[in-house]
Formats: sequence, structure tokens, C-alpha cells
Amino acid sequence: MKTIALKSGCEVPSVGLGLWKIDPSETAQVVCSAIECGYRHFDAASDYGNEAEAGDGFHKAIADGSIRREDLWITSKLWNTYHRPEHVRPALERSLSDLKLDYLDLYLMHFPIALAFVPFEERYPPGWLADPNSQAAKMQPDRVPLIDTWQAMVDLVGAGLVREIGVCNFGVSLLRDLMNASATPPAMLQVELHPYLTQDKLVRFCRESEIAVTGFSPLGAQSYFSLNMADAEEAVIEQPAIREIALRHHRSAAQIVLRWGVQRGTAIVPKTTKIDRLKENLSLFDFELSGEEMSVIDRLNQNRRFNDPGDFGEAAFHTFFPIYE
Repeated sequence: MKTIALKSGCEVPSVGLGLWKIDPSETAQVVCSAIECGYRHFDAASDYGNEAEAGDGFHKAIADGSIRREDLWITSKLWNTYHRPEHVRPALERSLSDLKLDYLDLYLMHFPIALAFVPFEERYPPGWLADPNSQAAKMQPDRVPLIDTWQAMVDLVGAGLVREIGVCNFGVSLLRDLMNASATPPAMLQVELHPYLTQDKLVRFCRESEIAVTGFSPLGAQSYFSLNMADAEEAVIEQPAIREIALRHHRSAAQIVLRWGVQRGTAIVPKTTKIDRLKENLSLFDFELSGEEMSVIDRLNQNRRFNDPGDFGEAAFHTFFPIYE
């Protein structure tokens, strides 16, 4: 397994398993199977609704000697309703309790979106809606500066509860603002990255700023078919150029797209529950794409973002909430 280096010197495995949309009933077994296949990097979040089950998987694997805790890289994320500083540590501690861990390797601010607090006992995970039972259910923004949330996350590092902190779904301007306001820069940015959304300038800015990058939804539309957020013809792996390169290397189209991601120097967190796909998604380091092949894939860029609150916020939560414009 190759790794990417953080500014601190910590190394993150280039391929992780994304736990988004894995059914809780399957999560513990998938985690154990992934560890058996060689995964050491896991990408979780309170909003995914399966951290307790993931924790069962981690606990079992560690308890039976399959893996040591220090050999795993486990990421989780602070949800939007916990942005007020007084809620940041309790939110982390809830994730640690569910994951059955003493510390996280990386804790990320999930979105640059602050929503009204929802107590754990009222609803967990709280989701996007302030009152999902209301006929006029909407998102309820909260006026919390990002720097206030960030400084509370910095305190988690000092407390020994997390090793590194970072952000998700930020653009260059928000990253600059955060770095100008805090002596602690983000160690990692996690954003949507795939051949239809290459985000070259953002990736370059992070490289020059010594911020590591993880790409979520690295296969693009595949993550969004089940959510009716992508059309079948938008499948990157069906692109003739991708299929041609796959034939040339005797690999699957998905492996070509994932190899493109890690060869750019980013980490990736594809999701699957199938053993054969778990193995396939790790088998990216015994071949290399040529410079021309990388360029061919780069040119597929359409600036097509599938995971955009400016779109799904209104469609799913009756709230127009753009963040990238």
C-alpha cells in the first residue's frame, strides 16, 4: 500500500474504504473483511449512521489479533449541527464511543455549513432538517463562524483525542481564510474528485500549501445512481477513453479511474461491500498510467459536481443552500 504524507510526517494509506451508504447491518462484517483484504484506512462520519457498527468491526478485528489499533488510519467527521464550540468535543466523544476508539487519526469538518444544534437524545445522527416531522421541514442555519468551530477542533488535538484535523468540501478562498485566521492549518482536505470533476487548481493549491487531499466519490456518478442524483449516461467508467486504457492494461475501468486518482498524489476512499471489489480497489500499485493516459483522463473534466448542497439542499430539504459558487 502506498501512502501520502501529511505536513506533520504522518502517512495516510492512499486507498481507504469509504463507509458512506453501507447499510448498518453489513458494516461490521465489511470492516472486518476489508481489514482481512489489507485495508488500513477507513473513512467514517457520524452522519453516515453506521459508526457504532463500524466500531463493532474495529473492536472485533483488534480483539482477535487481526490488526493493531496503531496500524489503522481512522477518519471521522464533525456534523453540521455541532459547529458551536461547546458542541465540538461532545460530538467527537460520541463518535469515539460509537467507534470504540480512544482517539481518531483524523477529524474533519464535514461541510462549511453550520446548522442549529440537535441534542443527541433528540435525534442521532441529526441529519439536515431542523424538524423532519414538520410539513414545512427545512434546514435551519446557525450563525457560527468557521474559525470558532476550527479552534474547538484544534483543542481536540491538544487533548490527545485526535492526531490530525482537516476539512471537507472547502474551496480555495475558505482554505485561505482559515489559514489566515489560525496558526493551525488543515492537515487534509477531502473533496469530491473524479475525472468529471478534476479540480486541478484546488489540488495544486493544496499541494503548494502542504495540505494533503483525499477524493471522495472517486468513481463519480456510481455513488449517486441510488440517490437519483446522477443519470446512467454519466458513468465515468463507461467512457470509451477509460475502457480503451483499461483494455491496454488488462484492468477494469474502475481500476483505471482509481489509479488516476492515486497517481495524482491524492488519497481515495471508494465504497464497496463486495469482497472481489474490495480486493480490486486495492490492486492499483502494480501498474502505472502513462503521462498521455493521465492527460486523456484529465481532459474528461466537465466540472460536474454530483454532491452539491446548492442542488440537493432544495430538492431534498426544501432549502436553497449553495456553498461552491
